Parts: sequence; C-alpha cells; structure tokens
Amino acid sequence: MGLGSAGEVSLKEARESADRARALVRAEKDPIKERIRERKEAARNLHLFKDIATDAFESRKAELKGDGVAGRWFSPFELHILPKLGKVPDSDIDQNDIRDVLAPIWHTKAETARKAMNRLGICMTHAAALGLEVDLQATEKARALLGKQRHKAQNVPAMAWRDVPTFYASLSEGSVTHLALRLLILTGVRSGPIRFLKEDQIEGDVWTIPGEAMKGRKDRTADFRVPLSNEAQEVVKNARRHARDGFMFPSVRKGVISDATMSRLMERAKLDARPHGFRSGLRDWIAETTETPHDVAETCLGHTVGGSVERAYRRTDFLDLRRVVMERWAVHVTRQNGTAFGRVPA
Repeated sequence: MGLGSAGEVSLKEARESADRARALVRAEKDPIKERIRERKEAARNLHLFKDIATDAFESRKAELKGDGVAGRWFSPFELHILPKLGKVPDSDIDQNDIRDVLAPIWHTKAETARKAMNRLGICMTHAAALGLEVDLQATEKARALLGKQRHKAQNVPAMAWRDVPTFYASLSEGSVTHLALRLLILTGVRSGPIRFLKEDQIEGDVWTIPGEAMKGRKDRTADFRVPLSNEAQEVVKNARRHARDGFMFPSVRKGVISDATMSRLMERAKLDARPHGFRSGLRDWIAETTETPHDVAETCLGHTVGGSVERAYRRTDFLDLRRVVMERWAVHVTRQNGTAFGRVPA
C-alpha cells in the first residue's frame, strides 16, 4: 500500500498513516478499500443536494420572470425538499427518498408537489451536467411509486361580466391597490405584468409588455402590445402619482404590490371571485355580446393562436381590432354610477 510520494509526505506523516493502516488490518479491514471509501465520501459531501439546487436556480435566473427575485421557482425546495434532502449527497438520492418527501403533499397540495417534482428533475439533470453520478430516472420512478394524483385542479373563481361595473365602481379610492385592480379589469392582463408595470413600458395608448413577463405564451421572446382604452389611460395617469423606482404600483415598504394584496381586498369584500377571474369575465363578455373573431378574442387575453407555421406567416397582432374591443369593454365596465375617470365614447 503506497502512502504517497517521499517528496510530499514527511517521515512522521508516513509513520502515522502506516499505523492507521495496520490498525485497520488488525480490525480485519482492507486499508486500501477504506481509503477509497473515505475519498468517495468526501467527494459526495462536496455535492450536497442543497448546493446543487442553489446552483441550478442561479443558472436559470435569467430565464425567470424578474430574474427570479420573487423566489417562486425556489420556494417548493425551501418548503418541502431541502428540510429533508438538503444535506443528502445528490448522488445518493433515489426514487424512495423523493417519494417519502413528496407523499405528504402529493394529493393535498397537488400543484405544489408537481412543481417540486419537476424542479427536482431539473436539479438531477443539472447534477449530471456537472459530472456527478445521479439517477436521471429517479423522479419518473418516484411518480410511479406515488401514483396518480387525486386532486383535481379548479378554475379560479370569476366574477360574471354583468357584475363587473358595480365592483369597478367600488374601486374609487385612487389607492395603489384600487388602481391596479382597475387596470387589470380594463386590460384583461394577468396580475404579474400589472404589478411589475414600469412607466417606460407605456407610450401613448399602447402598453408593451416584455415577452419574458408573458406567462402562458409559447414564444416568451416576443413582446406583447396592449391597447389602452381612454379609461385605462386615465388609470395610468393617476397611477403615475404613486410611481416609485419606475414601478407604477409600488408596495408600502419596498418592491411592488403582491398578488395577495389584490386578492385580500376581494376577500374582505366577501367576494368569491379573484383578480385572475376577470380575464374569464372579459372573454365571456366578448363571446356573448360581440362578434369578435376567435383569433382576435384570444389575442385580447394574450393567448397564442394558430400553429407555428400559421404564426410565421401572420405578422399582425390585431392591435387596431383589439383597440376597438377594449374600448367597448371599458364602456361596459364604466357605464354604471359614473365610475369613469374621463369621458368614454359610446
């Protein structure tokens, strides 16, 4: 058994190593195999799962909305994975470990469990790319062990389009939350782009949302233009008074308002509906009261329409047609109780 180069190992160190090796022999252990085992153990300890997960998150930040500042991509790990697997070497994690960690939430918090499972897979792939020996099939095996999820996804509660004007009228304080909800209703945009709306994204009556902020679109590189009705422009004008650090809807302390802020306002009003549901209300109103073509109606909600070949040849985003639709929607929203900020043509 070699103890190292004579030029690098002192006589004292060689004697100590020899003593340890003889002690292992006396204990009926192979000192060479023990040394290999110790080196492997040390190598595994350098690649704990929490470190791999953090490195995977950092490498993907640029792909995430707001560069991952909100931390939503990482939150399933912090809440459900790292407390149990964070200190386990990535190469030691198998399907049984994953099953045991996710079993408590597999049916009760199905969506959270699904996200955690998908991101576990991403981390295992990341570890393999780093040259670590991991089981890339571990997450699929764990899914098989966990079985089909019983929980069924439910649609976000939506307010009937006929009731929207009355609720819109109640948002009359001119506060950040009231203005954000008014603009959300008027534009049919998801809450994320509303909350992170910057002053320089608006030019005239057009709001340009960066492609990476458009959830649900297959092409996250293309920006999306939103036509602003007269009423929406008045909301924007009032919101500019609250702007901080370029953001139109800042929170009280730092950053921007959260999804929960708008949802809680509706909860306090004892409403079942939630902010995201206004998109459904807008779509129903378009279908029931207008003759808007399907592609135009879907584009009003920022949905991708048509196949890849069709989209390659179609260069329009129907902006002018959508401008007419959204102006009519604003007329409907503001027609009761004099709720409009300004005059909206019929």
